[in-house]
Amino acid sequence: MKFKLLMGSLTRPRNIGILVVLMGLLAGLVTQGTLNIGFLAFIASISIYLGFVIQSFTSKKFQDMFIHRMKEKRIRELNKICTRLADDAKRHTNASYFKKLRSIMEDKNEIVKSYQKDSPDFLKEKITEQTLNLVVSYIKLLKSFCIRTKDLNSVDVNPVLERITKNTRKLNFTNDPKLYENVNKIIEMDQKIISRLKEEKLELERIDTRLDYIKSTVNMFKHQINLSLESEEMLEKIESAVNEALALENVLDERNKKSIRN
Repeated sequence: MKFKLLMGSLTRPRNIGILVVLMGLLAGLVTQGTLNIGFLAFIASISIYLGFVIQSFTSKKFQDMFIHRMKEKRIRELNKICTRLADDAKRHTNASYFKKLRSIMEDKNEIVKSYQKDSPDFLKEKITEQTLNLVVSYIKLLKSFCIRTKDLNSVDVNPVLERITKNTRKLNFTNDPKLYENVNKIIEMDQKIISRLKEEKLELERIDTRLDYIKSTVNMFKHQINLSLESEEMLEKIESAVNEALALENVLDERNKKSIRN
C-alpha cells in the first residue's frame, strides 16, 4: 500500500505540473548558455519536486483521497467481475438457482447505487467492497455447487445396489473360503462407493444451506447500507462470511477438478 501511495505522490498532477514548470525554466537557462546555473537549477528543481512529493506522501488529506480513489476503482472492478461471473454461472443453474442468482445480483446493484449516491465514507466504502467480495464468492460457490450437483445426480447407483444385493446372496450360498473373501471385498468396495456418494450429497446439502445464508446476509447488508447503519461489527461479519465462502468454494472446485480428471 505504501508503494502505491508513493507512486501516487510521484504522479500526482500537482507535483507533475510543478516539475514541468521547473524543467521549463531550466530549459530556458540551458538555452541561454548558463550551464553552471542550469545544473544548480536542475538540482533545485528535483529537490523542490521531491519536497512536494514527500509533502503529498505524508499528507493525511492526500492519503485519504488516494485511498478513496483506490476503493472506488476496486469497487468498479468488483462490480464488473460480479456481472461477468454471473453471466458464466447462469449457464450451469436450473430455474430455481437462476432465480437466486438474479436476486443476489439485484441486491448487489442496489448496494452499488447506494454507495455511488452518498458522499465518500471510509467505512461504507470498505463494507461495500467486502459485500461485493461476498457476492463474488457466492457466485463462484453457486457455480461449483451446480456443477457438482449435476455430476452427482447423473450417477446411477442402482447397478451398484443390485450388485451388492446379488453378491450378498452369493455369500449366503458359498462354502468356498476364497470365493467368500473375494466376493466380500467386492461388496465392501461397492458399499464404499455408496457411502462416499451419500457423504458428498450431504455435504452439498450443507453448502446449499450456506448459499442461502450468504444470500440472506447480502440482502440484510443491503438494507443496512441503504439506511446508513454501517458498523465495524458489520464489516467483521462480512469478512468472516467471505472467508468461509472462499473455503467452501475451494473444496468444491477441487472436487470438480478431480471429477474431470477421473
